[in-house]
Amino acid sequence: MSYDFVIVGGGSAGSTMAARLTEDPNVSVCLLEAGGDGNGILVRAPAGVVAMLPGRPKINNWAFQTEPQPGLNGRRGYQPRGKALGGSSAINAMLYVRGQKEDYDNWADLGNGGWDWDSVLPYFKKAENNVRGADTAHGDSGPLQVSDQKAPRPISEAYVQACSQNQLSRNEDFNTGDNEGAGYWQTTIHHSAEKNGERCSAAAGYLFPVIDQRPNLTVITRAHATRIIFDEKRAVGVAYRQGKHDRDVRAGKEVILCGGAFQSPQLLQLSGIGEANALQAHDIPVHHALPGVGQNLQDHLQIRTIYQVDNTVTLNQRARTPWGMAMMGLEYFLKKTGPLTMPPSQLGAFAKSDPSQPSANIEWHVQPLSLDKFGSPLHRYNAITPSVCNLRPSSRGTVTLKSANPHDAPAIAPNYLSTADDLDVAVAGLRYTREIMAAPALAPFNPTELKPGPDIQSEEALQRAAGDLGTTIFHPVGTCKMGPQHDPGAVVDDELRVHGIKGLRVIDASIMPTITSGNTNAPTVMIAERGAQFIRRDYGHSR
Repeated sequence: MSYDFVIVGGGSAGSTMAARLTEDPNVSVCLLEAGGDGNGILVRAPAGVVAMLPGRPKINNWAFQTEPQPGLNGRRGYQPRGKALGGSSAINAMLYVRGQKEDYDNWADLGNGGWDWDSVLPYFKKAENNVRGADTAHGDSGPLQVSDQKAPRPISEAYVQACSQNQLSRNEDFNTGDNEGAGYWQTTIHHSAEKNGERCSAAAGYLFPVIDQRPNLTVITRAHATRIIFDEKRAVGVAYRQGKHDRDVRAGKEVILCGGAFQSPQLLQLSGIGEANALQAHDIPVHHALPGVGQNLQDHLQIRTIYQVDNTVTLNQRARTPWGMAMMGLEYFLKKTGPLTMPPSQLGAFAKSDPSQPSANIEWHVQPLSLDKFGSPLHRYNAITPSVCNLRPSSRGTVTLKSANPHDAPAIAPNYLSTADDLDVAVAGLRYTREIMAAPALAPFNPTELKPGPDIQSEEALQRAAGDLGTTIFHPVGTCKMGPQHDPGAVVDDELRVHGIKGLRVIDASIMPTITSGNTNAPTVMIAERGAQFIRRDYGHSR
């Protein structure tokens, strides 16, 4: 089989790329996805994400684990990644957050021309269909449905007021380039009449509406890519396994990797592109030495504090019994309303951990529920979870091979809390959380700190608590860093072409040189929109 373009990975970036490139009927595209179609009820119902967490069968989820991390006090960290069309946008919390203007201006300052805020804003706007309509910051005709929260709980509004009592004013829109303040998330949930209340994954927004209408688009699911095929220094195809069969597909113009921060560098390394000694350790012939592959891993580590509350009903109580779950399910199927239409986190806040920070560098996700860890049952008492994370961690990790077997998970080592600065920000975030929870606006709910616990006060004790309570907030990026060729850590140039190899690009969250100051799904879709434009221009496509 031969196509103009072969895309590896049907996630947020891959779905976007496949839809945009096949707008030109003269272009043929083959999309390879290791998972299934990503269109079941667990994906469509926003709260179905709970059924795709660890402790249950690996539904639509690679469910990776990190190596034991010293910064997590020796624990392994759970690392979910989507395994279906839509990728991680099929299992994520659906929050639409772009980050800050400074994030993208910094990318440009690092030598990546055309990636400043003013240059990327049109691609954010092109992607979204925002329920609020079009304006200078937003679009209303794109594939990605962006909607407002429905019926926030009283305790949620009290938390926003508590933030304002701690110098964090209400922010009605986190996506204008300055996200400091507190408010309700916009979400990638459908607001159209026919699909109101359903998750809008990248596949639901971009791919499903055209998948049966474009003969120039071939989508192959359950196809696990095993290596890139080269003709000397040009990528010409991809080998993959489907069931028990080994197959390959050829690319007349380019191979495009959209596997994300873990699997794009893994496939490059399996194909002989990476740090030479690391490849030789697994008896992989070095096709092209590129030491930055798998380096520069960054992630947002959330510290999940828990507060028991009174005089309100949280999801802990509503979902505690089979009857409660059944009633929520019935409300969803009959009316497309209720808790199952909502993301796990309904409100958030952005702040400076100390006044010397140039812009907001910590973020809260506030959830009207609590549990011991992902996959555990909800607690039997009413509680909320204000999780705080460092938006600009200085810790850097790696993604490397465990073996030359493409079906083995990669070795993921984020090196959380490995710098003094990250430890300082973690402690500041925990203390700031306490200040918000002690504000008068929350007093009617009598919040009682359970984790880390009021007896944890010293700098050293809070640092240890951060390691005990810290978990990923699902934002791994950076392992195929974008940068100029003279940067020894760069893997792709500012048009996302792999340095030293023709016909090969990486277009996903792995190309971020530094992590954005917020959730990473919207930036990933933007990166794919921009990457599609590069390719259309390079090959003179009509659209």
